[in-house]
Amino acid sequence: EILLLKSHPKAGTREGVLWVLTFLPSALGQAYSSLIDSSLPALLSGLADDNEVVREVALRAGRVLVKSHGKAHKDKILPSLEDGLRNEDYRIRVASLTLLGDLLSMLGGTKVAKGNADTQDDIRQAERAQAQIALVLGNETRKRVLSSLYLSRSDTAAIVRQSAVQVWKTVVSVTPRTLREILSELVDQIVSALASGDPERTQVAGRCLGDIVQKLGDQVLPEIIPVLRDSLYRGDEHTRQGVCVGLSEVISCSSKEQIIKFLDIIVKVVQDALCDDNDLVRKMASSCFQSLHQVVGARTLDEVVPALLVGMESTNETAKARALKGMTGILSVRSHELLPYIIPRLLKAPLTISHADALGSISAATSDTIYIHFNTIIPTLIAEVASVSKVDDNNEEKEREEATRRCSRAVCHNVDTAGVNLLISEVASKCTSDKESVRKEACWFLQIVIEERATRADFYEQVPIIIRELLQRLNDSSQDVLKSTNLALNALSKFVPAEELVAHIGFIRNLIASMVSDARYRKGGVGDGEFLLPGLNQPKGLEPLLPIYQRGILYGDSTVRETSAAGLGELIKITSNKYLAGPFLIKLTGPLLRIVGDRNPSAVKIAIVQTLGLILTKGGPALRAFVPQFQTTFVKALSDPSRMVRIEAIKALALLMPLSTRVDPLIKELVASSLGKSSNVSVETAGLVAIQTATLEALAVVLRHGGKKVKLPESIPSSLEAGKELVVHEDDGIRESAAKVIGYACELLGANEANEVIQEFVVDKMPTLSSSSSEVKHGIACICRRVLTTSIGEEIDSKIYDSISSIIQILMKDDKSMVREAAFVAIGAVLGCSDDAKSSLSRLEKSIAKGMDSKEEIEVQKAVAKGLCITATKQPGLFRTQEGLFLTNNALKLAMSGAQRVQFSYNDFLWLALDVGNGESGLDEYLNLAHFDQAKTMKAIYSKVLVKIKSVDDSD
Repeated sequence: EILLLKSHPKAGTREGVLWVLTFLPSALGQAYSSLIDSSLPALLSGLADDNEVVREVALRAGRVLVKSHGKAHKDKILPSLEDGLRNEDYRIRVASLTLLGDLLSMLGGTKVAKGNADTQDDIRQAERAQAQIALVLGNETRKRVLSSLYLSRSDTAAIVRQSAVQVWKTVVSVTPRTLREILSELVDQIVSALASGDPERTQVAGRCLGDIVQKLGDQVLPEIIPVLRDSLYRGDEHTRQGVCVGLSEVISCSSKEQIIKFLDIIVKVVQDALCDDNDLVRKMASSCFQSLHQVVGARTLDEVVPALLVGMESTNETAKARALKGMTGILSVRSHELLPYIIPRLLKAPLTISHADALGSISAATSDTIYIHFNTIIPTLIAEVASVSKVDDNNEEKEREEATRRCSRAVCHNVDTAGVNLLISEVASKCTSDKESVRKEACWFLQIVIEERATRADFYEQVPIIIRELLQRLNDSSQDVLKSTNLALNALSKFVPAEELVAHIGFIRNLIASMVSDARYRKGGVGDGEFLLPGLNQPKGLEPLLPIYQRGILYGDSTVRETSAAGLGELIKITSNKYLAGPFLIKLTGPLLRIVGDRNPSAVKIAIVQTLGLILTKGGPALRAFVPQFQTTFVKALSDPSRMVRIEAIKALALLMPLSTRVDPLIKELVASSLGKSSNVSVETAGLVAIQTATLEALAVVLRHGGKKVKLPESIPSSLEAGKELVVHEDDGIRESAAKVIGYACELLGANEANEVIQEFVVDKMPTLSSSSSEVKHGIACICRRVLTTSIGEEIDSKIYDSISSIIQILMKDDKSMVREAAFVAIGAVLGCSDDAKSSLSRLEKSIAKGMDSKEEIEVQKAVAKGLCITATKQPGLFRTQEGLFLTNNALKLAMSGAQRVQFSYNDFLWLALDVGNGESGLDEYLNLAHFDQAKTMKAIYSKVLVKIKSVDDSD
């Protein structure tokens, strides 16, 4: 009943039980003998108690038991104390040693030694005690007890080691002699401890073994090494682990000469342990190999490695796997010495399946050194994959390809972070190979680098290199390379966060621009013609890049937003409509529409509106659902403080008209805004005049491109009235824009309305023309130009046409350059609408030529060129006749010798006059009429300048 309280939660109760056990032996005498077996566990548990007082009482009780019943019942007490020496709790081990010391000293008739115990008296006393103990315990029990005691001398706890040494010196006089006597039993206990599976006991046994070797040397090795060898082959995995630990200690504590005597046995043991199926055994064996190499040197490699290499070539799969495990184990500790020897043999062409698998396994064990050899490994792997991937129907080659790809992934996955830079550099160097298959597999290699390193994210510093190589492959001539590049870019956008990639958006944009420029203008390029980047013109070609641009547009700062929006527009330009259709366009459009209304700098807005315009051009009917958002965006942009934003919005509205079905509300809004009646908060920042000008331009664009979709009868007339009201505005920009509105409105309303407008604003003003202000004169010239330029111009009443011609000729001589400019442009429209253009040209050519005089202002000279462009468009071939030769020659002079801006204007005219876009027939017609000097000059300007002009737009 008392012993049941030994585990009571209260320390005082446990202490009380032990006090009872302290006094019972002396109180009961020999009657206590029957209680020894049941009381010893209570004593030992008390020795491990958390409470120090309980432990002290338990030790006291144990000493009392040993003193009173030790001699008579040693057979009962000793086994419990020996078990205590192997207990996990170091306190029990210390207490067991103390009690064992008391018991042995009592049996030997001595006392436990204190201090060093190295005096002659101490030695003689220990000699007598040793003999007495042998007599009392018997030889076998003595060996067993002393072996357990010697093992405790190597304990992991210092206090246990100290206690064990004191007890040992009490009962042993000459340690080497005693060790030789108990060696067989000690070795058995050591092997048992090594095989226990307990890491602490295994470590203690290993230390003890090393200590024995140091003390006995050659005397003990012949007995220990065979025992360890036999235990390796007969024991379980714990035994094999223990053998490796023990052998490592033996090797570390032996001299080179001692090891060489048993080298054959040791090498075989180490080699077999390295090839073990158990991971921990192989790990221990690797440490053992390291110890052997430190003692013996390179001979270790010469003894072990060749045999493993032979095993790796075996046809027996089991033997091959064991050899590979052994080689991996050695490389984990001696990779620097071994890799230069092994790598060339594994990479020998053609790369076999076994060699590929071996290299993959080896890369895991040598992650911190293998990258030194990437200059040979990576090119070989890429070349091997490239060579076998061409074979379609050969199963053996397919298996070899799969093995090589597995090996490549393993190498990329296992390499240490320090080697990632070398890895990517080596792969990147193969991306520009002249062999298509190598380029394809190099891109695949970049893909697996990204995939295998994704969790560690240690390649981000090399992302610019990866981006550069992959983007440059987008212009590759091989479809296989393009597909491989697309997959690699997909991996990049999937495994690298978009916020990380956005940091490189400027670099990406510059790379693509440089690549496109090179493709356009290198020998055999398309020049300024349409260029489509092959890598984007395949299914989902643009998809990998889209998340980067979306992230930049939605979350970047102003610089990033501008770069992202403009860059996206550039990508759209080089992608065909076929690969932009459907949901993909919606992905492009959404982010742009979402942020265009934010408080962005003008540069960002310009880029966004331009890109939206490109999307409209490419998308067509697929974007019909977005028309309201587009329309709202562009109309709002008309009030932006930036002139360029307003211009881009006007252009975008023109592109939107083919998709728009509800034009009337838009016209109504634009009319109100142009008259200054809308409540627009931007007026204060942008200025009323700027907004009115932009709105009128937009209204003209809407009438021109979408006027035929008008459903309400008042829409066009209201536009015309707005134009009439503003054509006499004090600002010349507003007058010009208002005249545009009048021109397109008249075209939609018909010839009668056009005649009425010209009658009211032009013909009726003729009597008072001389006294009219320059603003009125300017407005008259602008109206004439805009109405006559439209398709309705040819239907103007002949009398009104004659009046227009007379008025414009008067205005061409006006004092104000602004009026003369408008008049010279208008005279071109007058000529263009003439029924008898040749006679009209003969009548007007001298007046027109005055505007081309070098003394005239540059803007007036440019205006003449613009007017002549209108004439050349409406009267094709006129300037390739005898009547047009005079003005054509004058234009040639200005194109050759005028100011640069003037040259450009007259280049445009000559391009139209000679119909350069349709071949050299126009030039030939001119040359047949012109004199030698003019012909020579025209040929020169034709070949150097005119043929390089792609098109001329005279609509403005």
